Amino acid sequence: MLEITRVSKSYPTPRGPLEVLSDVSLKFARGDAVAIMGPSGSGKSTLLYIVGALEPPTSGAVTLDGRNPFELPEKQLAAFRNKQVGFVFQDHCLLPQCSVLENVLVPTLVAESRNGTVERARALLEQVGLKERIDHRPAELSGGEQQRVALARALIREPLLLLCDEPTGNLDRGSAETVASMLLDLQRSQQTILIVVTHNPELAAKFPVRMELANRNLKRV
Repeated sequence: MLEITRVSKSYPTPRGPLEVLSDVSLKFARGDAVAIMGPSGSGKSTLLYIVGALEPPTSGAVTLDGRNPFELPEKQLAAFRNKQVGFVFQDHCLLPQCSVLENVLVPTLVAESRNGTVERARALLEQVGLKERIDHRPAELSGGEQQRVALARALIREPLLLLCDEPTGNLDRGSAETVASMLLDLQRSQQTILIVVTHNPELAAKFPVRMELANRNLKRV
């Protein structure tokens, strides 16, 4: 369960606090999938970073699986985020010197146990259609293939929460369709909580729940 309770976020400016989010409250259960839309600068990415425990809220609370990550010491927070949250960004952020398989395994390097991780990585790469590209470097892949590697990497530790910030923003229409379909298929099979921030109405339309961030708060559309 992901619970967001009265979350607000503001940033200091010379003219006073700039409020980006105001009193946002949501609940999601395992297997839920939601697309969040809104104009640039509306706070979509900020909300995603707060939910993913990358940035603390100014007020309010976020709990994932019954725990508030912002109450954890820094080292435990990093471990919690690494295990419970998977991230896919617009820029795939792959390591150019590493193979496809090695990139997928990166989040496991700090895991207490790595038993079965190579086998899981290979299975995920097969699921995203990259079984034959496992030893390739990112520069040898198309943009859509690189994003599929990023998706496999985000899922390697079986996170409860999968967060995607414009995951198809840099892709052509065909590649975007492929990545979107794989994203939702994997989310359903693994029963993660999926939250996607996007400007793309075609991508948002694929989701059972669609919300819009406007005037610093969320509403269902």
